[in-house]
Amino acid sequence: MYGIQSWGETLRLLVELSATAAFALSGLMEAARKRLDAVGVCVVAFLTAFGGGTLRDLLLDQRPFFWVQHTEMLWGMLALCVLAMLFMRQRHFEVTEKAILWPDALGLGLFTATGVHHALHALMPPVVAVLMGLITGVFGGVLRDMVCNEIPTAFKDHRPYAVCAFAGGWTYVGLWFTDAPGWVALMGCLVVTVGLRALALWRNWQLPAWRA
Repeated sequence: MYGIQSWGETLRLLVELSATAAFALSGLMEAARKRLDAVGVCVVAFLTAFGGGTLRDLLLDQRPFFWVQHTEMLWGMLALCVLAMLFMRQRHFEVTEKAILWPDALGLGLFTATGVHHALHALMPPVVAVLMGLITGVFGGVLRDMVCNEIPTAFKDHRPYAVCAFAGGWTYVGLWFTDAPGWVALMGCLVVTVGLRALALWRNWQLPAWRA
């Protein structure tokens, strides 16, 4: 079963790079919206991109951390931050809260899939694997908002966010136990997570809020 489910090193690295870049962009745009300086923008982007995966690796006791093992991610992140800041300054790009939602949704889906993948290959029970996917997908955005002095979007938005990652994680687990190829499980998780999040934003679905 585990051999069938392997993504292959190249695909796994591409997914993690894509997820890292998507979350880095959301962090960078939020930092720019808060008018932080260049150092602040880089710090927020790094926390957003690496926060969830680092917590996952800590909980699964995996060493080295994924960004330590692949230092090209660090250089890529630094280059992305510099190029994005130059582009936004030259083009006078106005960052809105709505613009941040789309790279954030893509990063959520990709990181949820990688979190579930790592946990299943560490022989974790399905519910733990889904929670690892949830943590990987959500925690980076929580760190981003906390550093930017905001209540995390995952908690205040009321439109499904963590719920989308939870559903995507179970999709991955379900396909994994049917011996589907690894890339099918990846795409299933990605489509469900990002699709549900996009529908929630488009249709303005709301989770019940606490009433005094």
